Amino acid sequence: MRVETKRLALSTLLGVVVFLSKTLVPSPFDKMFIVVQALILTLGGLLLRRMGATYVAVVGGVLTAFWRAESAPFTFVFALLYGLFVDGFLFIFKVNPTNDGVKTNSLVVSITLSTALIGLLSNYAAVAFGLLPRNPMLEVGILIVGTLNGIAAGYLASIIWNRYLKNVRF
Repeated sequence: MRVETKRLALSTLLGVVVFLSKTLVPSPFDKMFIVVQALILTLGGLLLRRMGATYVAVVGGVLTAFWRAESAPFTFVFALLYGLFVDGFLFIFKVNPTNDGVKTNSLVVSITLSTALIGLLSNYAAVAFGLLPRNPMLEVGILIVGTLNGIAAGYLASIIWNRYLKNVRF
């Protein structure tokens, strides 16, 4: 199987997992409990390398946009942004997956920042465009729980990569 075909198949599979994780939790709680989505995007970024999380996010975003047609543009745009944030912060913090593993601290910081930033931006946009009512308690909850989800996802991704996936290549 060609490398690009494998990358496409893996990004599609991971994107479907993201879609399933987004549709099982009702909005606005799906913006707080995103540990599965963050974990899958992180593993996509590590496995697929350059723009891997973005590929996975696009697949998940397209599927979720079809599922939530009333907010399709926002769903897709923020899914894409989340993938770009993950890839961007992995690059900025020099998280390089190698046969020796990844640096746990850099990975956790990258995913925590990505998760907190996308949570705040998506909630702000949803309130600004009237999709959700303004609720300061919910906003604080999204920030706290989203950040904790980012920490957990980064740490879990580090464990999964360092124990099981560090020798996998695409």
